[in-house]
Amino acid sequence: MWKYLIKRFLLMFPTIVGVAVVTFILIRVIPGDVVELRLAGDRGAASQAAIDAERARFGLDQPIWKQFVTWMIGVARLDFGTSMWTGASIWQEIKLRFALSLQVAIMSTVVAVLLAVPLGILAALKQDTWVDYAVRVFSIAGLACPSFWLGILFILTFLIVFKWLPPIVYTPFWVYPWDNLQQLIWPALAVGYRYSAVATRMTRSAMLEVLREDYVRTARAKGLAQRLILVRHALKNAMLPVLTVIALEFAFLIGGLVVTEQVFNLNGIGLLFVQAVAHRDYTLIQALVMLVAGIFIFANFVMDVMYAWIDPRIRYR
Repeated sequence: MWKYLIKRFLLMFPTIVGVAVVTFILIRVIPGDVVELRLAGDRGAASQAAIDAERARFGLDQPIWKQFVTWMIGVARLDFGTSMWTGASIWQEIKLRFALSLQVAIMSTVVAVLLAVPLGILAALKQDTWVDYAVRVFSIAGLACPSFWLGILFILTFLIVFKWLPPIVYTPFWVYPWDNLQQLIWPALAVGYRYSAVATRMTRSAMLEVLREDYVRTARAKGLAQRLILVRHALKNAMLPVLTVIALEFAFLIGGLVVTEQVFNLNGIGLLFVQAVAHRDYTLIQALVMLVAGIFIFANFVMDVMYAWIDPRIRYR
């Protein structure tokens, strides 16, 4: 088991280095100069001397390989420097927004799992009945409805019917938990419903496949209770593909909810990504890409650990 975990853990590092190389190169080949754009926006026009001085301050006058080495040393120390556009520390730009996006992702995942797993199991057990059809309609509707559209419906319903709106100013959970939940539960429900649609269909398909296996028929022939067959044999083996969907969707939610954040007035990582791209802020874009890539890589590592725990055969491969 430990050999398997160490191997999977060490595989994370070449992946991170590969992402860093690709990100650094792609950012540098984008047309335009962030220094010229920044100075022109601040002063209307800038002299070549001022542009050269600013480029020297950010290290953009150095050879590409030296810029890359300097940046990688900073990444290794978790120091991404300062934003080219705002001049503030990148960690300060990310810190509060990351807490918001992480909480929305966690709450959405909890909503999705609580909906998807029971409904997927129920649909598999009641295959081709009205229950199965109802669950399939529920999941297809979730796939067809964008989360931001559901968010707009929530807001209009609250405003027109209940004459109430969720708080529009973000409050950290550790400051005022009730105000925090009042604001974030609604985007979590909107995103979690769409998220659950994918997981529900995957749970149903996996359960149907497992329930047809020989070991399940053997368990039934031995007289085991249906609940034991489901929990001890079927569900555990059906969870592998479902875990994959849950892990990847969770990582996507950290930086992929740009429109939903706009609907609920949330200043999260997705919105920061858009602003960084619009301002050609190389350092901030690189930091955000590395952050999201690191979350994806870590989510895959956790998924591999869960695989080994659920299916012991995997750890010996």
